[in-house]
Amino acid sequence: MSGTGTDDGRVAPPLTGGERETLRAYLDFHRGTLAMKCAGLTDEQLRSRSSPPSTLTLLGLVRHLAEVERTWFRRVIDGEDVPLRWSTEWDFQAAYDAAGADRAEAFAAWESEVAHSRRIEREAASLDVTGYQVRWDKEVSLRFVMLHLIHEYARHNGHADFLREAIDGQVGA
Repeated sequence: MSGTGTDDGRVAPPLTGGERETLRAYLDFHRGTLAMKCAGLTDEQLRSRSSPPSTLTLLGLVRHLAEVERTWFRRVIDGEDVPLRWSTEWDFQAAYDAAGADRAEAFAAWESEVAHSRRIEREAASLDVTGYQVRWDKEVSLRFVMLHLIHEYARHNGHADFLREAIDGQVGA
């Protein structure tokens, strides 16, 4: 059973359904939430800092989540030997520094990584497919990766909500 539409165009996750369908829908819902939080803003607004001394920005979150998608789906599950996009030193924090970044570059990277992630998940035989997480020296399942990304997006979408409210007062969802 598919989810229903929301007032903002996102598709709500199903209230009933299989595990994979539900995980896929929740992950896509959270991806849509991030895009919604950034919609209609200028590059300058997207680079607007939350509150000093934090350097957190909406554009930094988009870049960070592109790195997260790239690492967990491409490197871990698919076993691709791809570097980080914004660091040659394996510094996952580098993506947050969006001072010189723009919407086009950040969203192109994020959308590309989301497309790769969707393909990898769709082509996987089951949620039990595993990949190797080098930093932990452990095998992890696709199920774990999808749940981890849902957690990652949900946490950062909370940050995005505060950032957006500080920019123009928009709150919600």
